[in-house]
Amino acid sequence: MAKIEVYGYSKCSTCRKAYKYLDERGVQYNEVDITENAPSVAELKKVLKSYEGNLKRLFNTSGVAYRELKISDKLKTMSDQEAIDLLSKNGRLVKRPFIASSGAQLVGFKQEEWDEATF
Repeated sequence: MAKIEVYGYSKCSTCRKAYKYLDERGVQYNEVDITENAPSVAELKKVLKSYEGNLKRLFNTSGVAYRELKISDKLKTMSDQEAIDLLSKNGRLVKRPFIASSGAQLVGFKQEEWDEATF
């Protein structure tokens, strides 16, 4: 089984819960520091599609960068492409953990969603 890429941040408690979840299930994964390497445009589009185009689901709405850049106001008039481009350039804006594998497209850690995913 191929390893999946899990974009996260080591100081994020939600990410640590997700890593523990994966470890307990024997899922092979690579941790990718989302603050240094944001998901690609293709990965973001893939996950956006699985969330039925709900752009706000991709954003870390409780993050400092989200508030500082006033994304909440801008999101109303931003095109999907503009939002995807912004997310791909600033991983701090992306809700974490973030997975865009062939079997799972997940943002954040909700165990019931992760239980349904194929890793």
